[in-house]
Amino acid sequence: MQTKFDELLDFPCNLNFKIMGVASDNLTDDVLAVIQQHAPGDYKPQQRPSSKGNYVSLSVSVIVTSKEHIELLYREISALEDVRYVL
Repeated sequence: MQTKFDELLDFPCNLNFKIMGVASDNLTDDVLAVIQQHAPGDYKPQQRPSSKGNYVSLSVSVIVTSKEHIELLYREISALEDVRYVL
């Protein structure tokens, strides 16, 4: 990835990940499992369903330590089956 996170952020810092995916019973647990694997901590994601209830958006604030850490989390979360977008 060609990102400029290292130029824009002072590490370590909190970064809010916004994840949009299919409304499934496992989405939140799967996302948190990936985050716990790479950035252990106590997370309380905010969840918001879409108007028709087919999709869910999750917001999770994660302490990241480097540009590579952000990119790793982005790739790992994006690879989950029910995830559609990660911002």
